[in-house]
Amino acid sequence: MKIIAFFYIMKKEPDLIMGLVQEHINYWKELHLSHYKGGPFLDHSGGLITFSSDDFEFANKVINEDPFVKGQAIADMQIKIWLAEN
Repeated sequence: MKIIAFFYIMKKEPDLIMGLVQEHINYWKELHLSHYKGGPFLDHSGGLITFSSDDFEFANKVINEDPFVKGQAIADMQIKIWLAEN
């Protein structure tokens, strides 16, 4: 199982972001992904989400359905396979 890391930086549009925050949180919680961890950075400039998946195409699909992505609230993002040490 590979760990997927989704790192994102938000646009500086607080009203847009606030309108999507709860939908974003609910979306990720309802997926029940294996080894899911996620949350904002302390300065709320963006966040990091990690989860397990052997299917990178599936992982991309899940991430691209995120309300922040679909709502165009993200300024920059990276999706990587993370070689985390146990």
